[in-house]
Amino acid sequence: MTVQERGIIFDVDGTLLDSMPLWEHAGERYLQQLGIAAEPHLGKKLFAMTMQEGAQYLQQQYGLSASLQQIIDGIHAILCDGYWHTIPAKPGAVQFCHRLFARGLCMTVATSNDRAPVEAALQRLGLLSCISRIFTCSEVGLGKSHPYIYLQAAHFMQLRPEQIWVFEDALHALRTAKAAGFVTVGIYDETSKEDAAEIKQIADYYMEGFPSSIEDMF
Repeated sequence: MTVQERGIIFDVDGTLLDSMPLWEHAGERYLQQLGIAAEPHLGKKLFAMTMQEGAQYLQQQYGLSASLQQIIDGIHAILCDGYWHTIPAKPGAVQFCHRLFARGLCMTVATSNDRAPVEAALQRLGLLSCISRIFTCSEVGLGKSHPYIYLQAAHFMQLRPEQIWVFEDALHALRTAKAAGFVTVGIYDETSKEDAAEIKQIADYYMEGFPSSIEDMF
C-alpha cells in the first residue's frame, strides 16, 4: 500500500492537544475567579458530568447566585481562552503531523469538541495547515459511540476504513473505530491512564507519545 493509499484521522483533545487538564480544572478556575476555594478533587467529580450537571452541582454545592446558564457561560469562557491562547500540543504532535504532511498523507480531524475552539488551537499551533478537513460530532449528529464521524472522514478521503489510521486516546472511541474496520492507534493521556491496559489490548498500535520518526509506520 502506497502512502497515497493511506489516510489519518486524528482525535483532538487528549490526542493532538494536551487539553484535558484544562477541562478537568475548569470548574476550579471558575470558582477561583469568584474568590471561592474548591473542594479537593472537584475536577475529577465534574469531569464525569455533563456541562449542565456540573453547573448545577456548583450552583447547589457552593450556593452560587448565578443562573445555570451564567455558570456554563463562565466555564465556557475559561475553556475558550485556553484554546485561543494557552493549550499546548501533545509533545511531538506538531512535528509528527508535519512529517506526515510532507509524505503526502491525507489527514483529517474527528472531534467531539466544537469547531471554533479546535480550529483556533490548531491554527495557533501550526497544525491547521496539515489538516484537510475537520469533522465534529455535533455537525455529523452522532457521538463517537457510533462510527459515523469516522466513516464520513473516510468518504471525504475516498479511502476504505482499512486504509485509514485512527489516533485516539479514549477507549470507547477506539472500540468504535476498531469495530468499523479502521486501523487504530491508542495514544496515552493522563486522563485515560486507568484504561491504558485495555486500550493496549484493543488498539492495533499503542504509543506513549508521538515518535520522532515515521519511517517505521508509513
